[in-house]
Amino acid sequence: MKSEDTPFEGGPMDGRVLPVLVGPTGHPPKTYRIPVPDAAGGPPTEVVYRRVPRGHSRRLGLPLGWKYEYDPTGKADKLKWPWSKPDTAADATPGRRPDDTDG
Repeated sequence: MKSEDTPFEGGPMDGRVLPVLVGPTGHPPKTYRIPVPDAAGGPPTEVVYRRVPRGHSRRLGLPLGWKYEYDPTGKADKLKWPWSKPDTAADATPGRRPDDTDG
């Protein structure tokens, strides 16, 4: 398989360049997850990096390459379809049902 040297910015991998396997389109994966072992022997934590363009060409605006930036939230990417329900925040008020006192 083909690989590409890709730089990492931010987080524990800041400044490192690793060979990352590219897919059939020639692009590295959109997210790169690195398991970090726990010092106390607990379950490992995952560090998440997101792919961003390294720069753009002047004439056509095409990406010149890719790099990974640290994502401190580490949330999983979900496909967002037009017919999907919107995400509800944890602090949002849940939908309430009218009761007998509402008239």
